[in-house]
Amino acid sequence: MFVDSVTIRAIGGSGGAGVSSFLRRKGLPKGKPNGGSGGRGGSVVLIVDESVPTLLRYERHPVWKAKPGTHGEGDLRHGRHGEDLALPVPAGTTVRDGEGIVIADLVEPRQRLVIARGGKGGRGNASFVTPDRKAPTFAEQGEYGEETEVQLELRLMADAALIGYPNAGKSTLISRVSAAKPKIADYPFTTLEPNLGVVSLGERELVVADIPGLIEGAASGKGLGHEFLRHTERARALVVLLDPSPLQTDSLERQLEVLVSELEAHDPALAARPRIVVVSKSELLSPDELREVSDVQPDWRLISALTGEGVDDLMYEVAERVGEIERITPEREGYTLHRPLQDSFTVRKDSGEWVVEGITAVRAVNLSDLTDPDAAQFASERLERSGIVRALVNAGAEPGDDVRIGSIVFTFDPHGEADEEEYL
Repeated sequence: MFVDSVTIRAIGGSGGAGVSSFLRRKGLPKGKPNGGSGGRGGSVVLIVDESVPTLLRYERHPVWKAKPGTHGEGDLRHGRHGEDLALPVPAGTTVRDGEGIVIADLVEPRQRLVIARGGKGGRGNASFVTPDRKAPTFAEQGEYGEETEVQLELRLMADAALIGYPNAGKSTLISRVSAAKPKIADYPFTTLEPNLGVVSLGERELVVADIPGLIEGAASGKGLGHEFLRHTERARALVVLLDPSPLQTDSLERQLEVLVSELEAHDPALAARPRIVVVSKSELLSPDELREVSDVQPDWRLISALTGEGVDDLMYEVAERVGEIERITPEREGYTLHRPLQDSFTVRKDSGEWVVEGITAVRAVNLSDLTDPDAAQFASERLERSGIVRALVNAGAEPGDDVRIGSIVFTFDPHGEADEEEYL
């Protein structure tokens, strides 16, 4: 089964929690802080793997979660980082975010894209020792990993694409020139999914894609082949097969007109793509008909995929044409768009309370025990340094208002006059 478009949900692993711990020795008072930090959570990473042909596994399993980091321990023992979760995808995979914006084009072997970052591990209390805070009693919790939804869309990486009406002989041709074994039958729409074949021409290899048959209106959704027009986009050259069989109601010229029109409707650049026009099934034409085609359209090629007549010459011509294009065009390189940095926090009023959202705000209160006076004071200082207190004041928050950050609700006191227990 060929799958070329799926939506998956990726969840980064949570970071491990730091620990509040102190050196203990028999017969001695509590010693210095020695709490270790938690390990970072694993990230979910897409990696191009040339051995993967489709996106089928992600249709069957649309949710993927990386491993969490482990918690810190006493004696400065830090938690282990969670393993990244590597998801192999075919070369030619385009990645879109939840809004449909392209964020990466993955075409190079081993090219990587992190789609859900793991959460940071929380720091143990040993990390908070300062000249003024010699024995902190608090630690940080680990952060949750990112949770994202992305769309994966595959566009085949082929040197040349075979296009034509249904039953034009594309599958017969690719089965003759390569090891590909597509379904072949004498009725329309036999091919319901693209097929890739590797053609060996001496020291040169040519990757050829067999695209399901197109009919008039394909670009706007008519027929079965319209979903696969995207697979022509990366081909350096197009091989247009025309069907001369008596069962075909459109003339050869009309077939070419329709096919070029559908390519242009899908993507105007495709109509300008180098192409070789081929009359397939030449075994069905009489000598007079063969001469007529050659006289009227001398640039068209005549082949019989059934008997092999003219096939080798065609493949060498395709290879030559692709080679010319390769020499004058740059290599197809993948890219990753760097996502713009989100605001570190936002402030809004909701149902009578102020809500502060964003990673900066969450980190400010992400401590093990906010009932601890040391932890409350540290969180207060973080909120002040980050500009959150100032932002609340500017938004209209007044002393005594309720402020929510995640699951934590505290009484707003911008001047620090309230008790710590009131503040957090």
